[in-house]
Amino acid sequence: MKKARKAIVNFITKSAIFVKIFCLMKKIITTPKAPAPIGPYNQAVMTGNMLFTSGQIAINPETGQLEIGDIERETELVMQNLSAILSAAGTSFKNVIKSTIFISNMENFGKINAVYGRYFDEATAPARETVEVANLPKYVNVEISMIAVL
Repeated sequence: MKKARKAIVNFITKSAIFVKIFCLMKKIITTPKAPAPIGPYNQAVMTGNMLFTSGQIAINPETGQLEIGDIERETELVMQNLSAILSAAGTSFKNVIKSTIFISNMENFGKINAVYGRYFDEATAPARETVEVANLPKYVNVEISMIAVL
């Protein structure tokens, strides 16, 4: 009985160490279908069963050019970039649990929200905050980041 108990305790201890190490490991997620980072960061980082995307702005990944002006088109491109990153990690908008939206002008909220809302089922949409800020990288009008479970 003592040997069996010791074996079980040993197994549980090793399993707990494995789970702890696995959950602490991080994997960098990249895809050419979303803009390359413009600084010392990655498109997304996965750890355990969690995915953290960097904030995405309206850079066309095919041309590398910023596309701003029309807020709906700008938001659509941001969402397409996020979709590409989620897909590269093996997930989708269905598994997003948290979004953060930074906007340069709260008067654009309705238009941004309309585009954003097309990507989610309202009944299972993620938690979210939307914050108006003084400036965003490259003076864009909207930046969105997400957290998803895998």
